[in-house]
Formats: sequence, structure tokens, C-alpha cells
Amino acid sequence: MVTASRVQLTVLRGRDDECRAVRSLLDGMTNAGGALLLRGEPGSGRTALVAHAHRHAEGCTVLTGSGLAAEAALPYAGLQRLVDPVLDRAAALPAEQRHLLRRALAGESCPADRQLTLSMAVLGLLAAAARDRPLLATMDDIDRGDPQTAQVLAFVARRLRHLPLAVLLTADVTADLDGIPAHRLRALTERDSTALLIDRLGQLVEREGAERLPDRPAASALTALARIGGGNPQALVDLSEVLTAGQWRGEESLPAAPPADGALGRAYRARLDRLPPETRRVLLLAALDEDGEPGTLIRAAAAAGAEVDTLAPAEVAGLVRVEQHGVTFPQPLVRTMIAASAPLAERRAAHRLLAAVLVADGQRLRRAMHLAAATAGADPALAAELEQAAVGGSDGWAAASVALRWAAELSDQPRLTAARLLTAARYAWAGGQPDAARLLLDRLRAVCADPVVRGRADLLRGEVELRCGAASSAPGTLLASAGAVQGTDRALALAGLVRAGEAVCFTGDQHRYAEVGRRALTLRRPDDPPALEVMGCLVAGVAATLRGDHERAGPELRRAVVLAGRLTGWALTPTALSCGAAAGLLVAVDGAAHRLAERAVELARERGELSMLSRALELRAVAEYWLGRHEAAAETSRDGLRVARATGQVNCANVHLGMLAVLAAIRADRDTSLRWIREIGESPTPGSRPHAFAAWALAVLDLVDGRHAEAADRLASLARIGTGRGQVLVQVMATPYLVEAAAHLAHRPAATTALAAFDRWASSTASPLRRALSARCHALLATRGGAEAEQAFQAALRLHPTEAGTFERARTELLFGQELRRSRRPRDARTHLHQAREMFSLLGVERWAEQATTELRAAGESIGPPDLPAARLLTGQQLRIAELVAEGATNREVAARLFLSTRTVDHHLRNVFHRLGIRSRTELARAFTAERHAGLASDR
Repeated sequence: MVTASRVQLTVLRGRDDECRAVRSLLDGMTNAGGALLLRGEPGSGRTALVAHAHRHAEGCTVLTGSGLAAEAALPYAGLQRLVDPVLDRAAALPAEQRHLLRRALAGESCPADRQLTLSMAVLGLLAAAARDRPLLATMDDIDRGDPQTAQVLAFVARRLRHLPLAVLLTADVTADLDGIPAHRLRALTERDSTALLIDRLGQLVEREGAERLPDRPAASALTALARIGGGNPQALVDLSEVLTAGQWRGEESLPAAPPADGALGRAYRARLDRLPPETRRVLLLAALDEDGEPGTLIRAAAAAGAEVDTLAPAEVAGLVRVEQHGVTFPQPLVRTMIAASAPLAERRAAHRLLAAVLVADGQRLRRAMHLAAATAGADPALAAELEQAAVGGSDGWAAASVALRWAAELSDQPRLTAARLLTAARYAWAGGQPDAARLLLDRLRAVCADPVVRGRADLLRGEVELRCGAASSAPGTLLASAGAVQGTDRALALAGLVRAGEAVCFTGDQHRYAEVGRRALTLRRPDDPPALEVMGCLVAGVAATLRGDHERAGPELRRAVVLAGRLTGWALTPTALSCGAAAGLLVAVDGAAHRLAERAVELARERGELSMLSRALELRAVAEYWLGRHEAAAETSRDGLRVARATGQVNCANVHLGMLAVLAAIRADRDTSLRWIREIGESPTPGSRPHAFAAWALAVLDLVDGRHAEAADRLASLARIGTGRGQVLVQVMATPYLVEAAAHLAHRPAATTALAAFDRWASSTASPLRRALSARCHALLATRGGAEAEQAFQAALRLHPTEAGTFERARTELLFGQELRRSRRPRDARTHLHQAREMFSLLGVERWAEQATTELRAAGESIGPPDLPAARLLTGQQLRIAELVAEGATNREVAARLFLSTRTVDHHLRNVFHRLGIRSRTELARAFTAERHAGLASDR
């Protein structure tokens, strides 16, 4: 029989549960026997698990067999091969059983009414063989061999309770053996897939030498191979066998599917060969028709002289599901392998059939792509049709990119080939496929020497590197390529300079922004359309901001915000809206910035422009931070992280991780903040934005724990004010924390310098929040107990936005209360500390609420619960638990009524006690009784 389950790696990646089940089966043989059925797709590692069982069956007799399709018509052929080594033990069987067993294994039939006797004979034979020491019997691919063997072994496997005997069977997912404990082998995760590939590369390097293969594959290649392999171990092994060194390094295009002549391909070919010819034809049509519209397949099958009903044998074999809405493949890899296993001539014929039935207007691109797949050699007319059908990516950017790749291959002019490769790369990037975009750009460089075309390609390459690769090289690439195209495409050159400015800010080389600003100025015109003017205003405003010229920066940035809000038609793009949002953040119009970023996110999702989505989410998260919506900012950053990871944008992912670390640190959630920082790892360059966010988060944690000098040092190192080096903009955001840390130190020049820069920025805006933070910082640096400090704190409280529960206002109340208490004015301090404690409690920031409580106690107050109803202090779940406990219910009773675990109830109850400032269930009951009486009184 041909089988694909031959993955023989010592470490079975992603099969920990199955390995434990196998070892548990073996360990249990000393007391009682047992059985296990492993079910999985071809190539899922069933045979590897059998080998794992053999390696761990120490001190056991091992019988092994496998089902062979070539012997499927021979009754008991599999059983004969399995028990042949112990047939001498048949002498211990009763005469009738022994005679029947020998006849069956000799090829004579067993009457239906003697099946039970024969099955008992096999059980007795194995039991006799297990008398000296435990016995393990394994039958791989039991469903592929003769059904009589499967029937007998299933009977035996259900009757091993009191015997030192274990039976391990493997079968396809469609096999049905009732009464036997079973494990379904799932697809490997991406992490396990990449680990398996690294294992395989190590084995190949040992076998073939390090000269031909790299020691470590490119991360992009691993991610793509994991996707192509579909989580199938054998598919990954087969792929690893055919990869070149350039493919391992991510320098060459990867195969679209596992090799058809690999073990997995042979396995699927064997399964397909057992299907009727007309079933195979329709199955191939279904595999190639990836859109899966029922009408298309019905018409194509009819054109082939068949019907969709002929798929019934394939459905029985578990290859497809035929449903009312269409034909689906349970495993995506099945579709791939069916197509890959078909001969080229059959594939091309199937593509032509599908193209012939796709005649509707909305099917233009699909029809052209089927024709391209059926075409050999250049076809200029078809190339032009593909290009026109893919314009705008209405069928998805990934499909459009593939169409343009086909168009490039079918072109007969180098100029058109280069243009179409560039468009294909741009579409791939828009669709969140940076590795495909890189490879297409590499191909373009090999076929095109035109400096303008290469400049356009390098602009795209620089953007990809900014988001996904070595960001330090992106500024140079973007500046050079913007210069190469500015003579022929001013708008594209200006867009490149916007990206170059973003790149120098990301890497912490803001001093280079001056060059970006000078070059953008030469490209601006008085009659620029709004989309160009938004970009020009942004660059001019950022350049002025970084050199401290806020008088010039403000008007430019505000104009960018206004113009971005008015964009319509073709000018309304996620890129233009993101430019407006970035401008809004710099000029501190947070509401407008949030609206623009939100619109950019919506538009990017609507158009499928995944390349811009993570950046738009980053801007939205920063706007939510300034608006005091920290929970919303964290959710936005988590969303951005998911998008960035899914699209290979590692630099964007690290920015989101850094933002999440900062937000967790601000809430004094040490464990969560450190977890996000660990996920950033060592990859960010020192001085980059993710590195700065991580340092900011660590500094806030230092501040929470009272390590003021360490916090000040971390924040002071973010940038060198006046030089344009380091993360100037991040340090400005973090200045209030730097000043707070420095207020506890005798020497504070870095804080004073940073505050001066913050003041210049804050005073140039109309933001009450920035001005409130500036006043608070001056209060912290003023002489303790003096009138200057008190006046600055009072000014800060007047300036803070009036919305109840804002985090920064609560922080100001807390710091003012601390100042008054330490100035020996406890009565005045208590007013502000109570305000702080209530606001922190409403926000759910427990560590800061505890700090306010500590300060209140130090100010001479005996603290009880906050003067707020429980409904405002507790979450819905906490309130329900508190009410039940107040009525006298135990934790176990509460858990039963709310369908929770007792551990969850314990956790919520501890938080209830903390938030209400109580210490016992009795106090909780009193608090709720008092609240109910107060409610009744108010009703009366």
C-alpha cells in the first residue's frame, strides 16, 4: 500500500497529546490492557506515532503490521502478517478455535456464524503471547487493508481490560471503529510547523553539508512554508526535500504546493486512483474552481459530460463535502494536492472548461486567470485582459497580484513585463503579502534597467522594509527613490518623502527629517490638489515641530487635518487619512485625529488594504491614549498587533506591543506589561520607537515601585533634546512621567530640559489636557509646600477636561493630595485624595486606588468603602456575586447558581472586597443592607 504517514522525526512536533496518550496506553499494560485508535489525514504523522510507541515499548513483545491496499481483497491477509511471529502459541487454544484460526490464516473463508469464534481465537492467541511479558500489537492504516482483519482487531481491542496487552491502530479520518478510544490528529499550528521545518533543515544540513544549505531559514520562508503545508507534517517534509538554498533564505519564490512526486502526493494519487474516472474529472474541476460557486461547477461538469452527483465516491472517501451551497474541501491541503497530483494536460483542460463557463461580467478576472493557467508561451492579448480585469483589486488584492504575475509572464515586451511585475508587487503589498511583493521586486530588478521604473520599485521596497524588515535601511532607500521619480511623478515622490519621514521617526533619526522637509518643499505647488497638499503640510509641519518652530508647525498641521477631513473620491485613501491623523496628533486635536484614524481603519478594511491597516490602528490607539480611553487604546493595539502579525509587518507589531506595554504599565499591571515587553524581544534597534515604548513602560513600573532614579534615567535616555537624535516625540509623550520621577531627585536637569520642550509644544496647542499636564509638571518641580506648587496644581485641575473619571485628572488629584499631606495640611489633602480614589476605583485601576487609600490613611482618615453605590464601583459579574454573598450564599452556592468555578468566584470576591474597601462577608452584607435602605428612603 502507498502511505504518506512516514514522518519519522524523533521529536514529533505538535503531537504532545497523542504521545502522552500512547505512553499512557503502554504504562497501563502492567495493570490492565487497553486500545487506542489514531485517526488523521494522509501525512498527519500516524506512522510516526506508531514508531514512537515502538520506541517506548521497553520490556514488551511488539507485533506490527499495516493495512495494504494490494491485499484488501484477501480476507485476513493483514491479520496473518500481524500474528505470524506468535502462531506457535496457538497450541494453547481450544481445538475448535485453533482449527478455525489456522484455516482463516491459510486463506480459507470463515463462515459468518463462526466470526465470534475466530475473534475469540485471536484474542486468546494474543493473550497467550502476553503471558511472559506485556504485548503491544500495532496495525497502521487498518482501514486500507482487508475489512475482515479490521473487524477482528476491533473486536479484540474492545476486550483487553484484564490482559497485559495493548492494541494501537491508525486509520483515516473517515474510518469508523466504534467502542475504541480515539484521537483525531489535528493540523499543526504555525509554530509547530516552523519548528518541524527547522528540524528538517538541520537534518538536511547534516546529510548534504552546510555549504549548500543555510544554517537558519528566513522567517518569511518559514511562515510561507507553514501556510503552504497546511499544518500537514508530511507536506512540510516533502517541501523541505525540494527547496533550494535561495528558497530557504527567502530569496526565491517558493513552490505553490508540496511536490506531486513526494510521499504525500503519492498517497493522494493512490486515493484518487481508486475513484471512478468521471469522479476524478469533476473532483479536479472542483479543486481548480476556488471560488466554489455551485453554478460554475455544475456547468463545467456538464461540459465535461458529467454531473456533480458523480462526486459521491469522493465524498464517501472524505475528500470533499457536497452541500447545497457548493462543494467544500474539509482540509485546504486536499484541494492543493488534488490539483498538484493531476497531469499537466488534464489540469489545462479543466482550466479551459472552467474558463468557458465563466461568462458573466463579474467573472472576468476568474475567466482570464483560468485561461492563463491553460496557456503556454507569450500571449499579449491575454496579458492585457488580465491586467485590465485586475485593476483596483475588486476581486481581492491577492488575486489581482496573481493575475498581474500571469500577465507579466505572458507579456512579449520587457517594458510591459516590468510594469506588470511592479503592479503585481504593489497589489501583493496591499493585500498583506510582503514576501511575495519582495520576490516580485527582485524579479523586476533582474529584467528592468529603467531608472524611473526601478525608482518606483524601490519606493515600494522601502515601504516594505519600513514595516517589515530592516527599518534602518528604509530612509536611505526612500529618499533615493523619491529623487529618482520626482521628475516624472511628483505625487509619488512626495508620498515617498512622507514614508521617508515616517522611517526616520521610527528609527530615532529625527535629525534627518530636516532633509525630508527641504526636499518636500521643492515639490509643493500653490495649486496642489488636496491629497498632495495634505502630504506637503504634514511634512512641513513635522519638520517645523522637530526643530521647535511651533508657530510655523501649527498652521501647516491644522491645514492637513482640515483638508484630510474634506477628501472625497479618488483622493480619499487610508494613506491620506493617516497623514491627517498624524498631523492632528502633533497639533493636539485628538478628537479630529481619532476620527481621521478611525475613517482610515474603516476604509482600509473596506478596500482590503492590509498594508495600511496596522499603521492606521497605531494612530487610532495614540489618539485614544490622549483622549484618556486607555481600554479602547489597548483593544485597538491588540487589533493592530493581530493585523501586523498576519501580514508580516514585524516593525508595526513591535510598535503595538510597545504601546500595550505602556498602557499596562500606566495601569500598574506589572505582569502584563512585562509580558508585552518580552514579546518585543531583542529585535528592535536601540533608539527605535518600539525600544522607546518598552523603556517608557519599564520607567512607569519603576515609578510605581518608588524607584525614581531608575525611572528618570530610562526616560531621559529616550532622546537628546536639541540634537534630533532618539525618540523625541515619544519622550514628549512621556515627559509628565519623567518630571514626576525627577521631582524626587535633587539633580533634575534632564527633566527641566524635557519640560521646556513640552511647554513649548503644549502652549502652541489649544489642548486643555496638554496644558494641564504642563501645569502639573511645574507644580511637581516647584518648592515643596510653597504657593507656586499649590497654584500650579490648582491651575492643572481647572484645565483638565471635565469628563468624570479621566485618568490624568485622577493622577493630578493624587499628586496634589500627596503634596498637601506632606506639607502638613492633611484636611485639605483628604479632599483631593478622596476624589482620586473614587476616580481610580471607577476606572478599575486598583493599584492607583490603593495608593490613594494609603495616602488617605497617612492623612489621618479611617478608610471605609468609597462613597459610591456598588453598582458604579463593580462590574456586572462582580455585582451579581456580591449580592448573592450578601444574601448569605457560600462561594460554592454562588458558583452553582452562576455556572462558574469556585476559583472564579473567589477571584471576583477578592476584587469586590478591595473595590468596596471592606474585609469580610459581614461587612459586605451590611454595605448592601445600608444601600438598600438608602434606596428605599430616596424612593419615599
